Amino acid sequence: MNETPAPSSQSPPPKGIVRDYVETIITCVIFVIFARTFVFQQSKIPTGSMIPTLLIGDYIMVNKHVYAPTSFDWEKKLFPIRDIRRGDIIVFKFPEEPEKDYIKRIIGLPGDVIEVKHRQLYLNGVLQNEPYVQHVYPMGTNIDTDDYPPTKIPPDHYFAMGDNRDNSRDSRAWGFVPRDNVKGRAFVIFWSYEEERDAYLRTSLVDRAAAIWSKITHLFTRTRWSRSLNLIR
Repeated sequence: MNETPAPSSQSPPPKGIVRDYVETIITCVIFVIFARTFVFQQSKIPTGSMIPTLLIGDYIMVNKHVYAPTSFDWEKKLFPIRDIRRGDIIVFKFPEEPEKDYIKRIIGLPGDVIEVKHRQLYLNGVLQNEPYVQHVYPMGTNIDTDDYPPTKIPPDHYFAMGDNRDNSRDSRAWGFVPRDNVKGRAFVIFWSYEEERDAYLRTSLVDRAAAIWSKITHLFTRTRWSRSLNLIR
């Protein structure tokens, strides 16, 4: 009479350390790719158009999920998703050169009437208080930035301006930001490093290597510690 052999009490062989590391690395890579594609984007501020809110050399995180399209009202209640608001600082594809990313502050929403008169912003005829705005040149130096005629923003478009009003090429010059161009909302400065104003123009491999070496050797002396890990408002 044949007897059924008892099940083995031996546990399966443990994974090798190499396999453990490979699986961990692959999991991390998948998570990073997913996060960068759908949730967050890292950007660096190359110019001074958003001074004093953002400085040259600020490294920021962009929330790409906050403006995600929704089909039902409960999605906005359940997830951290909302519509674009006035005052939001957004990253978007520059309408004239979509391969470039721009960062500006939302000033007007679809249907709003925007006017700038003697450097004062009027929204739907009402004078606005803008404590974040900086002017560096005397009134009348550049009429293109001092005044902007009353203009109604079309549907699915936004009016965006830099906080450094005298040194910002924005919707006053090239028009409105299409909704489809908006990539996300800038929400935190995770690192701030004091860079030269023309650093973004140096794009050769030698220049990039020199920039990396400079950050390594001057990490503690040029890092603006007081700005790092600050929320963007």
